[in-house]
Amino acid sequence: MSKIFTIHPDNPQSRRIEEVKSALLGGAIMLYPTDTVYAIGCDLNAKSAVERVRQIKQLANDKPLTFLCPSLSNVATYAFVSDTAYRLMKRLIPGPYTFLLPATKLVPRLVQSPKRKTTGIRVPNHNVCLALMEALGNPIISTSAHVRANDEEEEIVENGQQPMWSRVDLYDHFDKLVDIIIDTAEEPTYQVSTILDLTDEEPVIIRRGLGWEAVATWV
Repeated sequence: MSKIFTIHPDNPQSRRIEEVKSALLGGAIMLYPTDTVYAIGCDLNAKSAVERVRQIKQLANDKPLTFLCPSLSNVATYAFVSDTAYRLMKRLIPGPYTFLLPATKLVPRLVQSPKRKTTGIRVPNHNVCLALMEALGNPIISTSAHVRANDEEEEIVENGQQPMWSRVDLYDHFDKLVDIIIDTAEEPTYQVSTILDLTDEEPVIIRRGLGWEAVATWV
């Protein structure tokens, strides 16, 4: 059974954040809200926890995992960012955008795409996520926690609108699968992030999610 931490979405209580941080450093995995969807996550550098996240999502090792960073300067630690990519990202973050970038050696192989040596990185506009990363000192794995009523993984449609569980249903489903549930009283949505491939000189929109219209004229 997981432990529920009730945390204020706008003003996260430092004591609760510290408790979650300690658990994450010990290899815990969590269900938590972001500025797009509810996600399953853990400390980027906790190998056993990353492996458990893959098991929960039933992801093969050749499927890359997205992770969250607190700032653009932090992104540059984990990915090679060209001048073109930097200018675009600076205009978009924090926000609902996932950037595909060439990974540096600091990105664990278990997280990145083994063939392309790329990784997906987000800088979320969510105070709880940012507070956790500031306390932890490491990025946080972020893979969507979408499920159907029949417990199968939900395919997300491009326009992002499908019926989904309430947060209570979601908590019940993951209760025995994760160690921590962060409850901010925010209901889950299907408003996924826009994915931008920045591995080449010309940016490419891979998935249209939240905010895609804002970048459509730039790429």
